[in-house]
Amino acid sequence: MNSSVLVAPKSFISKHFNVQPVAGRIGAEIVGLDLSLPLGDEVISDIRKALVQYKVIFFRQQSLDASGQVAFARRFGEITIAHPTVPSLPNHPEILDLDYGRNVNRANHWHTDVTFVDRPPLGSILRAVEIPPVGGDTVWANTAAAYQDLPDPLRPLADQLWAVYSNAYDYTTGRVDLSEEFKAYRRIFESTVYETLHPVVRVHPESGERVLFIGGFVRRIQGLSQTESDDLLRLLQAYVTRLENTVRWRWQEGDVAFWDNRATQHYAIDDFGKQLRRVQRVTLVGDFPIGIDGRRSEAIKGDSAVYLQGIIS
Repeated sequence: MNSSVLVAPKSFISKHFNVQPVAGRIGAEIVGLDLSLPLGDEVISDIRKALVQYKVIFFRQQSLDASGQVAFARRFGEITIAHPTVPSLPNHPEILDLDYGRNVNRANHWHTDVTFVDRPPLGSILRAVEIPPVGGDTVWANTAAAYQDLPDPLRPLADQLWAVYSNAYDYTTGRVDLSEEFKAYRRIFESTVYETLHPVVRVHPESGERVLFIGGFVRRIQGLSQTESDDLLRLLQAYVTRLENTVRWRWQEGDVAFWDNRATQHYAIDDFGKQLRRVQRVTLVGDFPIGIDGRRSEAIKGDSAVYLQGIIS
């Protein structure tokens, strides 16, 4: 492994807030901001710089409501509708309501949000509404550090790979809960099938870093058999989820997490049983992923225009 070339990033310094790194390679808490108040352009610029450097940033115990969350997200670009197929929170078409205490669908698999469309989100902003006393943490992984960790013989191989991503991918493999409620949710999730060809290694448009762009929505690597594809993806994914490349956040109600969807994967830990856990997500319109050869991602099936059109303010 090339982990020896990785060093902890220098702390980002802003005159507008304090930055407290949470783990060595990913994650920082932003201290000293109230996101419900108007924030100046310089503050927003510094938040974005911190996001690109730390990949996921956290704001403890904020007093945002749904409208405030949307307003904060808009400061960083256009926002999408809640999801390409899943209904939004009533009266808030921008917000995906993830009510895990009452819903059988739980995101306890490593993934990057909505990579089955040709322009996956730039980032996601998640607000904690109801949190169990214990359990329900989320873990993020730094996919730029994962790429750096690849041994020298693996990097040229990864650099040339392209893969098909789809929302019809069976991310429920091994799941024992196949209730009628879950099956109904899955029918909604797959009501429009999307397939997209993405580079397995993409170039981050702001930092210039190379990142492993894989995760739970990958169906297969182009040009390989399913068995070969599965074996190679398991190998690459193991570098993403090395503990050295992760950060774990213990939620409190009101917390806000903002992650760079271009350089992370995440996993919501399903260890809270029937306790209530409700979070709400807003996603920012992203660009076409670009491979190291300059090629951009291509849609194979499904039109993402409505999802990407976002909400007219």
